[in-house]
Amino acid sequence: QFTRPADFRGWEVPDILRSGNHAQIDRWRLAQALHRTLAQRNDLIEARKGLSNDELALLEEFPALPYP
Repeated sequence: QFTRPADFRGWEVPDILRSGNHAQIDRWRLAQALHRTLAQRNDLIEARKGLSNDELALLEEFPALPYP
């Protein structure tokens, strides 16, 4: 995803994005999208009757990061 610079405009690029592990990067991106959806559009999550167990596990595995 990102390799250089490791710091961009004061934001540190997460290590996972620089790791080159594309499967983990995909999981991280999904977790961050879920965190943003929960924060900004919780109604969408409620409309689909909550999160699956796999999605809940992703949220625990990858904490939310601030979004620029």
